Amino acid sequence: MKNWKKLLVTSLACSVALGFSAPTYAAYQLSSEVKTATPALTEATQIGVLTYENPKMKSVANKDAILVMSFGTTYKDTREKTINATINDIQAAHPGVKVVTAFTSHIIIDRIKKKENITYPTPEEALAKLKAEGYTRVALVSLDIIPGVEYSYKKGVFDKFKESFKKMTIGTPLMYWQGQEEQADDVSDFIKAVSPRFNNLAKDEAVLLLAHGTPQPANAYYSVIQAKLSEMGYNNVYVYTVEGWPNLETVMPKLKKNGIKKVTLVPIMMVAGDHATNDMAGDEADSHKSVLTKAGFKVEAYLHGLGENKAIRDLYVSRADEAWKALQK
Repeated sequence: MKNWKKLLVTSLACSVALGFSAPTYAAYQLSSEVKTATPALTEATQIGVLTYENPKMKSVANKDAILVMSFGTTYKDTREKTINATINDIQAAHPGVKVVTAFTSHIIIDRIKKKENITYPTPEEALAKLKAEGYTRVALVSLDIIPGVEYSYKKGVFDKFKESFKKMTIGTPLMYWQGQEEQADDVSDFIKAVSPRFNNLAKDEAVLLLAHGTPQPANAYYSVIQAKLSEMGYNNVYVYTVEGWPNLETVMPKLKKNGIKKVTLVPIMMVAGDHATNDMAGDEADSHKSVLTKAGFKVEAYLHGLGENKAIRDLYVSRADEAWKALQK
């Protein structure tokens, strides 16, 4: 929309006249022409990396940390290769900085504790501990794929705890910007990172990218991925979900219509956990592999999470860097 720039100005560090003294900054900001911005209007324009500075703690000394938040997984092997590998890369990019890991799934936390005797904190617990240890500025990092329910939870943590610290930032998930004016194209960057899995397909071959799905409107990201796949010439690559739309039943007629004989199932989830191992590639009659095989397709499954992909991990390091740089401003 051409009038967008008249209303909003790209910024990461300028303040807005809100009528209260504790501003939150974001990638977009209301124009200085807007003199009567309400809290609701201001919140609506908080997009991208968010930053909150607490005016009550302005004189407090800086002590910085990074908190990386993931849903988690009980699959130990894939956790090491994906979540832990990504966090290790983030730590390597920030030597000397305290980097903490938190899981959002209470069930996974409890099961890991029982099975491995390892205790992962929730984001709330991790922030409470950082506060007790004297940390005053924290950059929150999300290992989510899209800004769905899980990312909304992490933003909720940001909103709940931001006033407990001198400064807090929260970065974006793997895919956030879609190439809007003056913004990055995270979706195309994601496709480039995973494209080795589907380059040079034969005419009768296809790759099915299995996403999780979300009940939020952010589920529309999968349609954006599909559209950008087509723009980039990947016409034999299809996105589908376990718990959303499109699903396998949506995709199968397209495979038949286009004469596909062989399909490779590839999870586009951080870890190759239960959904990938069982729902996608399991031996049960209702697994995706079994359903497709019964329908006459030759099926292969690629059981590796996104976190095993160095190019994907590099993108997550970039997201962490964005949150860190906003913390340092």
